[in-house]
Amino acid sequence: MNLFGGVITVNGVAFLLFCVFVIAAVGYLLGRVTIKGVSLGTAGVFIIALLFGCLFFTPLQENLTANGMDINKSLKLIETFGLILFVTSVGFIAGPKFFGNMKKNFKSYVLLGLIIIIAGGISAMACIYIGRAVGTGGLDNDGFTAMIVGLLSGSLTSTPAFSAAKDTVAPELESLVSVGHGIAYIFGVIGVVLFVQLIPKFAKANMDEERSKLVQVSEGKQKIYNGKLIHIDGFGFAAFSLAAIIGVFVGAIKIPLTGNGLSGTTFSLTTTGGCLLIALIFGHFNRIGRISIMPDEHTLKVFRELGLMLFLIGAGIAGGAKFIELFNLTYFIYGVIMTIFPMVVGYIFAKYVLKLSLLNNLGSITGGMTSTPALGTLISVAKTEDVAAAYAATYPIALIAVVLVSQFLILLF
Repeated sequence: MNLFGGVITVNGVAFLLFCVFVIAAVGYLLGRVTIKGVSLGTAGVFIIALLFGCLFFTPLQENLTANGMDINKSLKLIETFGLILFVTSVGFIAGPKFFGNMKKNFKSYVLLGLIIIIAGGISAMACIYIGRAVGTGGLDNDGFTAMIVGLLSGSLTSTPAFSAAKDTVAPELESLVSVGHGIAYIFGVIGVVLFVQLIPKFAKANMDEERSKLVQVSEGKQKIYNGKLIHIDGFGFAAFSLAAIIGVFVGAIKIPLTGNGLSGTTFSLTTTGGCLLIALIFGHFNRIGRISIMPDEHTLKVFRELGLMLFLIGAGIAGGAKFIELFNLTYFIYGVIMTIFPMVVGYIFAKYVLKLSLLNNLGSITGGMTSTPALGTLISVAKTEDVAAAYAATYPIALIAVVLVSQFLILLF
């Protein structure tokens, strides 16, 4: 791109990075705006990325194309790189306390993850029945079901459910799944972010007391972590990279659900689940012999925030480009319902039936809603990374359940 009459020339990669930094700077400024104690935080970056995608996607695309780059692949690279940084950091942070927390609350986490996704499925079924009664916007029954399932995956910000839905519907209906996902995704991010901030305020929670209720690390585990170990590098980049490498491979393993595994539907942990799982294991054991496999705490905090920022920018620009083109108020409302209803049901169930503490409750909800941005916000609200353990415990259950529920809806309706 030529700037100032050609005096300054910016190539594709540099221009893309320039845009990323502009979005980050403005987004964090927006995230700092606080109204009655509620702010967007890092989700402010997502809002600015959406606006950027709406207004400047075409100029960015033209610049990248002129430099031999594909904008969709470039944005996906930014999004995926950010996701790997974030979930791997979360896994390492949660690892030392994860298995102790799981041992104490395993049944609760599994049950809550299932309840949240089932509630999402019920809300999707309700929207199907309502739509067929009042009008489907010109779509036939199969097309409307594909749209609703896309809305469900977007409202839960679930890429695996999105992919499974596209694989299950007829080829000519895949575009409707994509449209639904795009319409619901925005509130799927923002809705959960606001929920985890508003609930503590509505409950008038004493956050010091709530933090004290979270599961503490045992004395023995802490001594092992602080022992004299050999560190490959001071920041722990090598250990972090090793966990990410193994996690990407584990996430790529496909498990057949229907058919022969080649032409049928498959399930995988995806990059998100694979990196999270391996980082949890690394974080739990934290060493191989005398060699440390635990990154420095400050490295993890920086990577967690940097990863979340990059993920939101990559997803936001792409989402903003399609939002205006695809937006439909009725479908957007359906998506809002499918975001809010599971959260409310999950919160009530966790509080009154499972008796989980507030922060374990909200951490589990971010996992059950498979909401990466909301976890980042909750950590800021709670002022402790301990909530990541609840997220990590509930997330895998929800990941599997949302894929199965999406396929069930398509086959049933």
